[in-house]
Amino acid sequence: MLRYRLLGHTGLRVSEFALGTMRFDDPVEADRIIGAYAEMGGNFLDTASAYGESETILGRVLRDRDRFVLGTKYTLSRDTTDPNAAGNHRKNLVLSLERSLARLRTDYVDVYWVHVWDRHTPIEETMRALDEVVRAGKALAIGISDAPAWVIARANTLAQCRDRTPFAAVQVPYSLLERGIEREVLPMAEAFGLTVTAWSPLAGGVLAPGSGRARTPSELAAVAAVTEVATGLGVPAEQVALAWTRQRSRAVLPILGVSTAAQLRGNLAAAELRLPADAIRVLADAVPFERGFPADFVAECDASPMVYGDAVDRVDVGDSGPWIR
Repeated sequence: MLRYRLLGHTGLRVSEFALGTMRFDDPVEADRIIGAYAEMGGNFLDTASAYGESETILGRVLRDRDRFVLGTKYTLSRDTTDPNAAGNHRKNLVLSLERSLARLRTDYVDVYWVHVWDRHTPIEETMRALDEVVRAGKALAIGISDAPAWVIARANTLAQCRDRTPFAAVQVPYSLLERGIEREVLPMAEAFGLTVTAWSPLAGGVLAPGSGRARTPSELAAVAAVTEVATGLGVPAEQVALAWTRQRSRAVLPILGVSTAAQLRGNLAAAELRLPADAIRVLADAVPFERGFPADFVAECDASPMVYGDAVDRVDVGDSGPWIR
């Protein structure tokens, strides 16, 4: 059975794996998938206004709606002929949310996500509009997907100063092949106590050996390493890739995008897998990653007597600071 974690500072309990519904196109199979997910204790559903029929199918098959933590997103165009049918401004937010609620056959969503940072809409307007839908009871919490760390930090600082609803979670790509969030976004999220929902934890299927999707040298090396570790542990390779993502930080909750209930059950078995240190080294060595400046420079300073004096190696800093130290 799945365990639960808190969604940011909201107090909402969400399962340690979220279920992504972007691939939902068959109501019958969607019903089976959600049933299997619920049987394992899953309760965190992720969709978006731009995911084809996903919202409509969820509205048709979702039973005991209040038992699920349901999130949807806005930003992407509702009508490509209308310049105001996209973006993070108030007009698109209101109209997108109303359409999503109708499709989902509900009067509220648990998490309303900004789908991507809109550089043309001031973050002040977006945060004010999001706070209004929370105060109206149409959303209980808010999150943001695919945005720079400084934007999220600024938005939450504004919310705190003006007594408005802050972002509780961040949604970003994260896998053995896509580690960019380790530079800024993940440390920021941990410092603010935000949940990080990771989309494409299998790198679009590349880290599922046998998919035939690995093409580049780094992809082939990652698949070889995942297969090696999986063989040694006697588990499917997909579980190894998912376990790696989970073990990087307790803030991270992978989003599973599946086509069948059987596939979902196999992926959820990763909840019981704990990778040993030597396995993590094999995976990390297969795809070298550099954090770059300022993270690497600051790490060097942390151990420098010139910076912190001769007692630098005798100071117990405990768990202070972002995990990426």
